[in-house]
Amino acid sequence: MAIHHQDAPDVAYLTTLKQIQDVLGSEAPLEESLNALLKTLAEDMGYVRAFLVIMDPKSENLKLSLTYSPAMADEVTYAPGKGIVGRVFESGSPEIVPRMSDDPAFLNKAFGRSEEELKKLGFICVPVLNRAMEGDGTEVIGALSVDVPLIPMDDMEGHRQFLEVVAGFIAYHVARLQEEMAMQNHMLAQGVSSSGEPIPPANFVAASKAMRMVLRQGTQVAPSRATVLLRGESGTGKELLAEFIHSASPRGDKPLIKLNCAALPSELIESELFGHQKGAFTGAFQTKRGLFEIADQGTLFLDEIGELSLDAQAKVLRAIQEKEIQRVGSEQTITVDVRLICATHQPLEELLEKGMFREDLYYRINVFPVFIPPLKERREDILPLSEHFLMDFTREYNKQVKRISTPAIELLTMYHWPGNVRELRNCMERAVLLCEEEVIRTYHLPPTLQTAESSATGTNLSFGEAVAKFEQELLVDSLKKTGGNMLQSARDLRVSYRIVNYKVKKYGIDVKRFSGSKSKRKRKGVTQE
Repeated sequence: MAIHHQDAPDVAYLTTLKQIQDVLGSEAPLEESLNALLKTLAEDMGYVRAFLVIMDPKSENLKLSLTYSPAMADEVTYAPGKGIVGRVFESGSPEIVPRMSDDPAFLNKAFGRSEEELKKLGFICVPVLNRAMEGDGTEVIGALSVDVPLIPMDDMEGHRQFLEVVAGFIAYHVARLQEEMAMQNHMLAQGVSSSGEPIPPANFVAASKAMRMVLRQGTQVAPSRATVLLRGESGTGKELLAEFIHSASPRGDKPLIKLNCAALPSELIESELFGHQKGAFTGAFQTKRGLFEIADQGTLFLDEIGELSLDAQAKVLRAIQEKEIQRVGSEQTITVDVRLICATHQPLEELLEKGMFREDLYYRINVFPVFIPPLKERREDILPLSEHFLMDFTREYNKQVKRISTPAIELLTMYHWPGNVRELRNCMERAVLLCEEEVIRTYHLPPTLQTAESSATGTNLSFGEAVAKFEQELLVDSLKKTGGNMLQSARDLRVSYRIVNYKVKKYGIDVKRFSGSKSKRKRKGVTQE
């Protein structure tokens, strides 16, 4: 559609404004409404592009937030005073560029306009002003910009006035979107995504609903100083969760001190936790600070707390309640401020009944219990965890392993993982070390997984069956790689097309399902206009 000139009937502007009003009055999500507005604006008024930038409260730069025309980069920023948009943001005044190619201030980095376009297009940018401030002041919160075909300057002025009216229409909605951006920044800082889901640490995989709930509980308790009790089988990730809770807490910049209570004999635990005075016992040649002192102002993580002796339990209870400790062999009290996170795989309730765990300490540490389910109860996490460990170990050992074969994935997901995530991690490390190809296959996995498959199916594979299974695995992997191209697979496998076609029919492989397996990654970048 050709652009409307100033001498065109005013009804064109009014009709567009009416449609914009209808769009903004809809109950669609805010961002969706503003995107629809830009589309209406561009199509009705004949603009080549229409886009909106909003001031990010965190960086105080403008960010390309919404655009009717795809940008060249996923994230585009505009610094105050830089380029046309930056100048409008800084001055609060609109700007017109009659021809883009004639203005050196027009940087052209967001949309990658061609030389031909730059010669044939003008540019109009108007500020979006927030007038809902105390007094008569206004604040520039964004900018509305359009690319227009070359038209006389008088007509450009007419469109500039029209766009200022549109900017006034959308100012309230832009202010709300800016508030949402500020809230998202705050939530990200607190470890929560914009959807309300907690953001897992880089080394914490949480694909299953159960683990997302665990992360949510960790996020909820992190800001407080409440004692947390992490429960679950060995190897489920209790220590990793403790690290997450500490890092997301106000004490995140203070030390996180860890002690596995099962790693030391009972006679040494008290000295380790509370320290000792010189000469307190044989071998105490000098005074030593305990972990409670070292963790002062920070967090102390006591793993396997069920292994503590009753005497040590009494002293831990006093440290929690009174915030005081005494070194072994000393009568002097030392004040400590420590946030305690405990963990155990033992049923503490049974230890209570047997008199092996203090009831008062149990209730003191059980303020906020978090149960981490075993891996066999959250099988959705097995593949993401496997791929996470695969990437880690390929980097560590400088290997070129790129993926896990389908049969190997089936073995991994079928296994019951008594050692949980720790066992899976060890399994993937072994597989990467053994693998001399680009793909982890079933024979790279430990024999325990092969045995598990046999016991699960109730049969042992014969030599012929094992060969057939391996043959099928190679063929499926090749078809995935070639996107279902059997001729290319034949070349890669160095066999004839006839053999590949025969094997595909023999094993009942649906080639069509691999046709969309090859994909291209979109190049990302950050630019500034």
